[in-house]
Amino acid sequence: MTTLRLILGDQLNCEHSWYQHVRKDVVYVMMEVRQETDYVLHHAQKIIAIFAAMRAFSSRLHADGHQVHYLTIDDADNLQSLPDNLNALIATYRAKALEWQAPDEWRLDQQLHDYARNLPIRTAMADTEHFYSARDEAASIFGQRSSWVMEHFYRQMRVRHGVMVSATGAPSGGRWNFDQDNREAWPGTPWEPADSRPVHDHSELWASIEKAGVRSFGQPQAGHFRWPLDRDEALVQLEAFIEHALPNFGRFQDAMSYKAWRLFHSLLSFAMNLKMLSPRTVIERVQQAWREGHAPVAAAEGYIRQILGWREYVRGVYWHRMPGYAELNVFEHQTPLPWWFWNGETQMRCLSSAIGQSLEHAHSHHINRLMVIGNFSLLAGLSPQQLHQWYLGIYIDAFEWVELPNTLGMSQYADGGLLATKPYVSSAAYIDRMSDYCKGCHYDKKQRLGERACPYNALYWDFLDRNRARLENNHRMAMMYKQLQRISEEDLAAIRERSAQLRANLNAA
Repeated sequence: MTTLRLILGDQLNCEHSWYQHVRKDVVYVMMEVRQETDYVLHHAQKIIAIFAAMRAFSSRLHADGHQVHYLTIDDADNLQSLPDNLNALIATYRAKALEWQAPDEWRLDQQLHDYARNLPIRTAMADTEHFYSARDEAASIFGQRSSWVMEHFYRQMRVRHGVMVSATGAPSGGRWNFDQDNREAWPGTPWEPADSRPVHDHSELWASIEKAGVRSFGQPQAGHFRWPLDRDEALVQLEAFIEHALPNFGRFQDAMSYKAWRLFHSLLSFAMNLKMLSPRTVIERVQQAWREGHAPVAAAEGYIRQILGWREYVRGVYWHRMPGYAELNVFEHQTPLPWWFWNGETQMRCLSSAIGQSLEHAHSHHINRLMVIGNFSLLAGLSPQQLHQWYLGIYIDAFEWVELPNTLGMSQYADGGLLATKPYVSSAAYIDRMSDYCKGCHYDKKQRLGERACPYNALYWDFLDRNRARLENNHRMAMMYKQLQRISEEDLAAIRERSAQLRANLNAA
């Protein structure tokens, strides 16, 4: 009798214990289904990348002697949902058991548990063997505290796993966090390293996706596809990052430019979030580079904090807060996304660049996501739920467990401060300081009022004014509200009027 083992599209961990021994009574099941392509509108490259990586993983399992039943998106036997396909396969193989690895998304976790509850065969869930922490570990660390702070979690993880700490548990370099050293604008040199990622031709795959009726947006780049599709390719990309980008990553990790969309970022989040690449592998390699003197401590710590700190932490927040977290909207923002979110055609150069990069590459780094796109969305009062769906669809590395807390909590403060200690908002001044976007823009970065005044400026001061009761006692916003108090009532009335005009006509911005 056969045991079916389900492998989801983001569970491509070839080092998992499942695959250490070939078992003739086990059939691994993989499927490309409309259930997963259609629950939000996805970027074309995201669909191509996941399907192509799944097919590469299936081929590897076959080559290693494992039995695999793979359903392509256009397979005549594909019923296009996990439960329906599993029912058919259980009958086909007369399976005695169904096993799966723990999903990282709440909806899939619930779906599989609800499905398995009614099966007349044995069912079991295994760990993915990917993360440093368990789903509930962050909640255990913080206990009954109403407010969580990532830094506390991060330090515990550093000590527990012996990452950049001494034998006594002291932080390497004498500090736990070098964030203050990692905020330089990029002056144009050194230039971003050459893009060493592999080039794939997925024209046939893309044609089959389109023929199957899957809707998408963004540029598919199917004939010149640049994302790694297996562990070996991801390891090569990791080495290229260590050699050519990590030394400058720390200084310029918050910098933005319309000239260079990658700068010194690793672009490894897609490989890690599909589990092709282990976070331990990445962190150990970055630690090694620092120990060997190849990268400064601030660069190594800054990069490791994103993975061991933030990535693990937001996963803990997600599992602690779901399912209700997805509906939080403390400011009651309901404005639909402007149409230029889908084509980048806005006169605001920063948004045109950040969204344009996202549409072209299915990727944009965290400061573009937070302080350009997210910042504007919060100031303009866009629906956090609509923005969440856009972020989840457009970014190749976006899976709900990591994207939802980052969007609703960090970016939009829609949870009222459960994740972030303050709203991440700014006027044009921050964007100008950290980028070259304001140079040559249609709008004037220094003006608050008038048709050519940068929209961020009036929207920023109006946001602070509108939400004074909720935010002015936040100690991290004290300086902002002191500045607001210096604005005369006459000027503030003009700012309110300008902001109202902008928010009423966002499509024309």
